[in-house]
Amino acid sequence: MTSGLFPFPAAFQSHSLLTRVVFRPGAVDEAGSELARLGVHRPLLLASRRSRTLPQYGRLVDALGACAAQSVDVPSHSSVDTVERVARDIAKHEADGLVAFGGGSVIDTAKAAALLAAEGGELARHATRFTPPDTVRVPALRSAKLPILAVPLTASGAEMTPSFGIAHGPGKLLFWDERCACRVVLLDPVLNAGVPARIVLDSGMNGLAHCLEGLYSRQRSPYATALALEGLARFAAALPAVAERPRDAAARGELLVAANLAGIVLASARSCLHHALCHVLGSRCGVAHGAANAVMLPHVADYNLPAAGAELAMAAAALSAGRETRPETVADSLRALRQAVGAPSRLRDLDVAAEALPDVARHALSERGLALNPRRVAGEDELRRLLEAAW
Repeated sequence: MTSGLFPFPAAFQSHSLLTRVVFRPGAVDEAGSELARLGVHRPLLLASRRSRTLPQYGRLVDALGACAAQSVDVPSHSSVDTVERVARDIAKHEADGLVAFGGGSVIDTAKAAALLAAEGGELARHATRFTPPDTVRVPALRSAKLPILAVPLTASGAEMTPSFGIAHGPGKLLFWDERCACRVVLLDPVLNAGVPARIVLDSGMNGLAHCLEGLYSRQRSPYATALALEGLARFAAALPAVAERPRDAAARGELLVAANLAGIVLASARSCLHHALCHVLGSRCGVAHGAANAVMLPHVADYNLPAAGAELAMAAAALSAGRETRPETVADSLRALRQAVGAPSRLRDLDVAAEALPDVARHALSERGLALNPRRVAGEDELRRLLEAAW
C-alpha cells in the first residue's frame, strides 16, 4: 500500500517516559532539591558495597541530608532475596522514595523493590512470561510506585527503562512496569570521572548492545531507530576516548549521554537474542553482564545478518562515521571497538567452562529476548554453536 511518493509505514509501537534528566557537572548536588520537587522527604538509598567506598557516595549522602536511610548492599547480580530485603527496609523506614546510586543492578533493584512494595505477594508472580517462539505476556501492574531518583555510575542506560531483570534460578525474572521508570536521572560527568574506567567501559558495551538490538528488534520504531543510530555513533567515539583519557570528564559525559540514549531505545524496542544469552551467562556462569556483552556482540551480529541486513548496514555507517555501509562489517567494527577499550573477547577468558555451553543454550531458549529477535532461533543446537564460536 502506498501514499503519494512514499510506501505506507509499517505499524509500530513506541514508549515515552516521564523522566527528568539533569546533565551537568555537579548534578549530584541537586539530589535533595530534586527529591523535594517530587514530594519525597524520607528517601531510602541503595548502592553496592563497592560504590559505598567511593568519595562520590559521600557527596550524595550529604546532598540528601539526615532524612535519608541506607538500605542493604546490592550485589552485581541482584536477587529476589535482595529485593525482598529492600522492600522490608521501605516499610521499616516508611520511605516515600528511592535513590539508586550505581549501575544496572542497583537501579533494577530499586525498580523491583518499588514494584514489590506496591503490588505485594511474591515478586515472581509479577514477571513477564515468554512462550516460544514469540508470545510475551506482561501482567497488569496498576498500583502507584514510589518515585526513584537515579545517579548512574555505569553506561548501560538502565536508568531510562521501565524494564528490569532480577536473577532467579537458571536465568532472570524480567519485568515491565512504566510506573517503575526513574522519575529523575542525574548525569554528572565530573562525578563519573572518579569511577574506575574499567567499570564504565565494560558496561558501555552493554549500552552499545541496547542500541544495536533496538535497531533490528521486531518491535523497532522510527523513534528507536533514530536514537539507536545516534547512540551507536556516540558510543563509537566515547568508548575509545574514555579508554585513552580515563579521567577526562568530557569523555565521560559523552559516554553517559550515549548510555542514556541507549536506555530510551531499550525502553521502546526491547532486547533480543544477544541479551537473552548474556542473561543466562550471568545467572548460570557468574559472568559480569558488561563482559558477557563485549564477548557476544560480534557473534550475535553475524548470526542476525541474514535477517537484518538493512539495519546492520545502518549500524555499519554509524559505527564508522559513514565510512562503511556493508552490513557484514559490523562484527569487525565491534571487535575493533572491543579491542580499543580492552574488553574481553572470549568466554573462556571469563572462566566459562566449555562443558557449560549446552546448559546455557538450553536455558536461553526460555528467555523473552528470543521473541523480538529478527532471525528465528531454530533450536538449542544453533545456540550452542553460537556460544562455541564465542568460547
